[in-house]
Amino acid sequence: MKKLKFIDLFCGVGGFHLALKEFDAECVFASDIDADCRQVYKNNFGLEPYGDITKVNEKAIPPHDIICAGFPCQAFSKAGYRKGVSDPRGTLFYEIVRIAKQHQPKYLILENVRNLAGHDGGNTWKVIRHNLREIGYNVSDEPIIFSPHYLGIPQHRERVFILCKRKDLGDLPAFSFDKKSKPTSDAFSVLQPDNEIENIKKYKLNKREIALIDLWNEFVSIVKENLPGFPVWSEWLKEIDGTDNIHSYPKWKQDFIYKNSNLFGSNKKSMHKWLQKAMANPDFNGAKAKFEWQAGKTNEPNLWDTIMHFRPSGLRAKAPTHYPALVAITQTSIIGPRKRRLTPRECARLQSIPDNYQLHPTDRIAYKQLGNSVNVDVVKLFAKLLLSK
Repeated sequence: MKKLKFIDLFCGVGGFHLALKEFDAECVFASDIDADCRQVYKNNFGLEPYGDITKVNEKAIPPHDIICAGFPCQAFSKAGYRKGVSDPRGTLFYEIVRIAKQHQPKYLILENVRNLAGHDGGNTWKVIRHNLREIGYNVSDEPIIFSPHYLGIPQHRERVFILCKRKDLGDLPAFSFDKKSKPTSDAFSVLQPDNEIENIKKYKLNKREIALIDLWNEFVSIVKENLPGFPVWSEWLKEIDGTDNIHSYPKWKQDFIYKNSNLFGSNKKSMHKWLQKAMANPDFNGAKAKFEWQAGKTNEPNLWDTIMHFRPSGLRAKAPTHYPALVAITQTSIIGPRKRRLTPRECARLQSIPDNYQLHPTDRIAYKQLGNSVNVDVVKLFAKLLLSK
């Protein structure tokens, strides 16, 4: 068979490239506006990506069979302004349309954030689907929503995948996957042995972070039989009296305040003593004075057995089955039993990137790039579906 050729738009560090290599496909063009990503891509694949795709003439792009694109998500993400295709970043989708219309490749494999599926009441998806069908592609009525943890990879990362097949090649293969039968994932399966991590001290929690977690662990031990499923705000762990004008707050906030007050009342003596100790810690303020337990029911709950995050909404604890989605900002998961954060190599494993891949040498940049990457094994799954039919 003739070797398939693909282009890698908004290529990042090459998650699509790693996946398509498994099918002996050849990358003939790549593009990314980020210089750090271009350098890492070149280091690993020997191909230097172009920069700004809006400045590339579509006729100058080599012929190809597949377009891969994890097009920028800021316009659709809950973390962005959510203006969708009216946002200048959202219009980068039309760069894909422009190139596909010119070259008419056989297939398109596109990826974006989960929020794309329902953005603007579904109108953004309808615009995307209409444009792809208009230029000659079969596209499913609804986007596919998939996460690596369905494959047993310990990262909960729901993303939208859009598969396209040129109409003259026949119908788009249907995708079916029994999510209920997903394998059990183990958050510790991706970890490097601590004694093999270079300069491990920079990933270890400092004394102040350990002290804060120990404080919240004392709280967990107080309420262990009644661990709340709602956010705990220490400022409202008290009895509400007539001086607390909570009715000026929105209803959702009033509900949280009442729940926190009731939690305090059910453990008043122990809670009061704990609060006095917590307030004496100079770091116990702002987000660090808030807490979310999302690790499920257990007889002996212990924060040091969980996966944790220091988040703007507070310290969040999750069961050690999988990690929250990697993100493009430094908000790296804490491995409770190791008292340290994930290393970039461990984050790469969560994206199914092999250990021989050369990551960016600066951790801050590597974390950002991996947070923006696609999961390689998930792309393989969809590439196999498209290419085998």
